[in-house]
Amino acid sequence: MTQLIIRFIVGGLFVSAFALIGSMLKPKSFAGLFGAAPSVALATLALTISKDGKAYAAMEARSMVAGAAALFIYCVLVMLLLKPTRLRTLAATSSTLAVWLGVAIAMWWGFLK
Repeated sequence: MTQLIIRFIVGGLFVSAFALIGSMLKPKSFAGLFGAAPSVALATLALTISKDGKAYAAMEARSMVAGAAALFIYCVLVMLLLKPTRLRTLAATSSTLAVWLGVAIAMWWGFLK
């Protein structure tokens, strides 16, 4: 139960800090972007370091970077499919899921193994 309370407090502090930083930037839509992934990732890494040590946290950080890179490639492909071809959103996103999975597995295999 104590671990859950610590996670709640640390996660809330990171999310609040990043949302505050994001709200100071223009456009205001950055607040949501900064309040989500970076803050949760840093909170997770901080808790992982305290519980499992730096070596395990380093492996987790590499996993986060690989996942973010795969997501970036997925987003670019979806954008390229949606803009010029006027493909439906469901078709564009579902057809590129295999690419995301392939990139994520390739990065895991290459960097993390």
